[in-house]
Amino acid sequence: MDRRSLIQFLATAPVIAACRAESPRVELVEGRPAAPDVVKNLVALEFQWPVLDPFLFCVHHDDAYPAGNGAFGPAASLAGRNMGSDFSAKDGFSMYHGEAVPGFPSHPHRGFETVTVVRRGLVDHSDSLGAAARYGRGDVQWLTAGNGIVHAEMFPLLDASAPNPLELFQIWLNLPSTDKLVAPHFSMLWNHTIPRHAVVDGAGKATELAVIAGKLGPKSAASPPPKSWAAHEAHDVAIWTLKMAPGAEFTLPPARDGSNRVLYFFSGNEVRVGTRTVPVRRAIELRAELAAPLKNGASESEFLMLQGRPIGEPIARHGPFVMNTMAEIEKAYSDFRATRFGGWPWPSSAPVHDRDARFARHADGRLERGA
Repeated sequence: MDRRSLIQFLATAPVIAACRAESPRVELVEGRPAAPDVVKNLVALEFQWPVLDPFLFCVHHDDAYPAGNGAFGPAASLAGRNMGSDFSAKDGFSMYHGEAVPGFPSHPHRGFETVTVVRRGLVDHSDSLGAAARYGRGDVQWLTAGNGIVHAEMFPLLDASAPNPLELFQIWLNLPSTDKLVAPHFSMLWNHTIPRHAVVDGAGKATELAVIAGKLGPKSAASPPPKSWAAHEAHDVAIWTLKMAPGAEFTLPPARDGSNRVLYFFSGNEVRVGTRTVPVRRAIELRAELAAPLKNGASESEFLMLQGRPIGEPIARHGPFVMNTMAEIEKAYSDFRATRFGGWPWPSSAPVHDRDARFARHADGRLERGA
């Protein structure tokens, strides 16, 4: 299912609830109730990953792009693709909605946030407020769409002499009704500023963690945008990635009671979570209030963790907008038709930037450089 189709799916789905809560499993140990299983539910991972409130959407892009052609596109034949909506993974990569350069040309959003975690490769951001960025190679962009923004996300292939692999997570985090119409804003979390934590178990085997949001022991993530649901510590939002060496053991500390927590096991072979052995490519819904002991299998494993207290409000969505009522959705479309959320100041719907180091130029002219 491509992202355009997914957006249409979101329009008709009241909630994404593939990670379904189930009653605690209670067993007797020597006549006494045993502790509940830390694993609440397991769901196989497909293109769209199941999420729980306060999250709306999560997808993992992993594309083996070839060498570039000098114009930021692939130096390879594009024959046989449905250009403009290519999610084929033909030859190991997709063009998505890009015609010459892969990526997602201009499209609007209102009422939520996008968190784009780029592990390999680069993304060129351009938006209707005139802001621009090139980021990747471990960087994160956190965009509050708020009352409306149009942006493009293109994947420039800079290296003309070697492959240009791209791997990223795009996560949609909801906004509460009080903040759905705040001014758009984005923050850059540059790779060198993201806290990382290595934990070595008793056998000398390491688990490496990156703290994109939230706190882990002494490591606190950089501040998200000021109106984000994640900006308040009481909302218990955490976005972490974990890499476990073969045979490594690590225990996820408990979160706040009432939070939702899902661990996405996307690379490896198997892992033991509490008392359960879980195969790869599973979303593992955890009882957030319990510590979650992990023991990795014989291969290196990688995980994404999403956690947070639910917003608990009605969700109305259609196309690229997520509000609380259908009347608000209709208003979003009306506002977009009238204002184009600031217009589009770029010469094409799929702009890429000059060959330059990683940077972010904000709407107010402020310039940041990635290290």
